[in-house]
Amino acid sequence: MDRRNFIKTSGLAAAATLAAPAIASGAQELKMVTSWPKNFPGLGTAANRLAAQIAKATEGRYKVRVYAGGEIVHPLKCLDAVQEGTAELYHSADYYYRGKNEGLAFFTAVPFGFTANEMDAWIHHGGGQQVWDELSAGFGVKPLAAGNTGVQMGGWFRKEIKSIEDLKGLKMRIPGLGGAVMNAIGATALTLAGAEIMPALQSGTIDASEWVGPWNDLAFGFYKVTKHYYYPGFHEPGAQLTFGISKKLWDKMSDTDKEIFKAVAAAQNAISLAEYNANNGAALRTLVEKHGVKLHKFPEDVFKAFGEASKDVMSKAGNSTPIAKKVYDSFLKFRKEVIGWTEISDTAYVQYRNLSKW
Repeated sequence: MDRRNFIKTSGLAAAATLAAPAIASGAQELKMVTSWPKNFPGLGTAANRLAAQIAKATEGRYKVRVYAGGEIVHPLKCLDAVQEGTAELYHSADYYYRGKNEGLAFFTAVPFGFTANEMDAWIHHGGGQQVWDELSAGFGVKPLAAGNTGVQMGGWFRKEIKSIEDLKGLKMRIPGLGGAVMNAIGATALTLAGAEIMPALQSGTIDASEWVGPWNDLAFGFYKVTKHYYYPGFHEPGAQLTFGISKKLWDKMSDTDKEIFKAVAAAQNAISLAEYNANNGAALRTLVEKHGVKLHKFPEDVFKAFGEASKDVMSKAGNSTPIAKKVYDSFLKFRKEVIGWTEISDTAYVQYRNLSKW
């Protein structure tokens, strides 16, 4: 079916009529809204796998229909849809909803925050899930981690970035607290859904954009507009994706089904990160060797400026409300505990591994 026709014939009507789960042949039919283009690599496909595995693991007791961004609600309104009862589930990035509470940003990624491994450790063993549950309950949501992109790229720029001065006045698509950092150093940050980025770059509405990394960036074709590709992304060192479940639904579920949902989400969290790590290398080679993309590392003084600006941005966000402070305190405590181990384990190993050229 043509997508435009689908939206015309069912999209608006669905928004008005899909408020309550449908029961058919003993199966509970659930709607999952997402922030991603339909079947988009890594993001949309993770949502599809999540839905399919829930159906299989529950032996058909739950059937999940996945809606791409814009089919029922705007891609950046997924939490709102579950909060308002338009859908029962969402797959998105919680930093899109920091306007509701700044604390939500910490459960996607924050500047100079956790890598994917560190995020998992915080969520599952460092108190992260508990404060996430408390925060999200205020919006009628039970949150679960269900995907991670790993360390993201710094973004695409129309011109080279040689100093912090080159960023002043620049219009960049960058959401979350990373966007707040860019504003603090004199740039103008905009939050756009993924499908909105390429048109904005082409029209000159924005001068730069971050998205995810080579695999996803290649899919969108950003190299057709600009060739300057920067790394690493200070703003998203391990971007976690959220599987949000209506708390009304969650509270009615059996303990068995709750455990199934948690297990399926945890599996997708691991599979998604593995998928990104499996595909980013080849995609980066394609960008550089086939499409002439120029790979740049941010100058050290620029990265230091990101770090200095991040301190104030993080403190302001983390102290904005009592529950945000609870999240921030948990984040800071665990960051102090985990960062030293990362440096003498993963970081040290990778540095020494580079000494052996195969």
